[in-house]
Amino acid sequence: MALTGRLFIGAKRVTTDAAFSAIDPATGDPLAPAFSAAGPAEATQACALAAEAFRAFEQAGPEKRARLLERIAANIDALGDGLLERARFETGLPLARLAGERARTVYQLKLFAAELRDGACMGVQIDPALPERQPAPRRDVRMRKKPLGPVVVFGASNFPLAFSVAGGDTASALAAGCPVIAKGHPAHPGVCELVAGAVADAVAALELPEGVFSMLNSPHHDLGQALVADPRVKAAAFTGSRQGGLALMRIAQAREEPIPVYAEMSAVNPVILLPGALEEQAEKLGRDFVASLTLGAGQFCTNPGLVLAIQSPRLDRFVEAARKAVEESPPQTMLTPAIHQAYEEGLSRLSSIAEVATVACGAEADGNNLCRPAFFSISVDDFIRNKVISQEVFGASSVLVRCRDAAAFAKALESLEGQLTVTMHFVEKDLATAKALLPLLEEKAGRLIANGWPTGVEVCHAMVHGGPFPATSDSRTTSVGALAIERFLRPVCYQDFPRTLLPAMLRENGPAGVLRRIDGVWKID
Repeated sequence: MALTGRLFIGAKRVTTDAAFSAIDPATGDPLAPAFSAAGPAEATQACALAAEAFRAFEQAGPEKRARLLERIAANIDALGDGLLERARFETGLPLARLAGERARTVYQLKLFAAELRDGACMGVQIDPALPERQPAPRRDVRMRKKPLGPVVVFGASNFPLAFSVAGGDTASALAAGCPVIAKGHPAHPGVCELVAGAVADAVAALELPEGVFSMLNSPHHDLGQALVADPRVKAAAFTGSRQGGLALMRIAQAREEPIPVYAEMSAVNPVILLPGALEEQAEKLGRDFVASLTLGAGQFCTNPGLVLAIQSPRLDRFVEAARKAVEESPPQTMLTPAIHQAYEEGLSRLSSIAEVATVACGAEADGNNLCRPAFFSISVDDFIRNKVISQEVFGASSVLVRCRDAAAFAKALESLEGQLTVTMHFVEKDLATAKALLPLLEEKAGRLIANGWPTGVEVCHAMVHGGPFPATSDSRTTSVGALAIERFLRPVCYQDFPRTLLPAMLRENGPAGVLRRIDGVWKID
């Protein structure tokens, strides 16, 4: 399991003249070994191999792709504690958090393997010919979904396993039948290499074309730009900043053949505290809010960066409990020096606004890249006038918006951009207000949470981790859960084809156990 610093271009392990090092965020020291940096030339090679592999990978069929995903999951588990130790050094995240993330990564792979076996994601629909129908016969019409082609997956900084080289984007793209070129995140290149080895070994073990998977890494933007611009690439998946996501979207749209970039970018995930809930449990809500705010140094895309409540003595109780919890929160190491710098700049930006009051800051930080949680407050009218306050500060920072009444909730929410989540705390006496707000909340976010907290995303069939822009670039999609595979599939219709030319799943006696809609009725053969 020794690291080599090499790139993965299909089956080849490649060294380049350019190199970079990972940095231990807790100490600021570089970590060995040095890692090769890929550039446009390596991107071209990986994209060419992926294009060559595409048709054979699709034709390998759902069962073989399911076995590929399961083999990758087993290989990641087999990496053992060495994977977690390397991730701890490269990210500063605690081992318990990383162990949970590895379990989630393995589960995601197995979830998509199960999706392939039940066939629902293939969207098979068969409308047999009705030659006797009047006034006109019906043609024999059949439909399935097929993969788009090679997909570029950008690893995220804050999830070195679950949103990285073999994370949900890669799992869903491979399940769809799309070769993947993974662009590893330069903050954790050792983790990327270890996981890439697990994926590449699975591809080889199942005797699939080598171009099914490549992994390139670089600290420079030109690699990602070259990958998205390559005409052989048919889609990209990105988790990161709004600036980065928009830059990739512009490149994708400027191509001769524009392609989709499924980008998860920016959200403040508002939390609404209704009066009855505050009356009954203000102190508990204050403590629980800070626990969610400071989880993982606030480095979650679902971090509760905004709280809305009606001004009252019960809100003052919430604020006092939250203030104490923030001040007692120890500083935590952030993922990279750049993320820490951006966080500090975000706090300075909020503090410099005259209308913003500082409620509390965490304990003094003495060390490298440490995050001090911060809680601010502003009136609803000033909040609506100052658009900068509703912009994400990536880290353990949140702003309380003090509202006059329930109508002010709606005005504040109307002023917000799209969100990944909106949370609402309420009790029975609040139901009328909650019901009135619900249609607006549905317009603003992809996931609505009742009496909980937004941090923590369940991997399951019903999960939606997406939302209106700028939470994501396409509000019709999700990057977590079984529906994520839909991003990398497109429908194809076959009219009046002879049985011998039809894909197996579209024939009358198709593969056993596959869900199909035949003449309008869903069946499992």
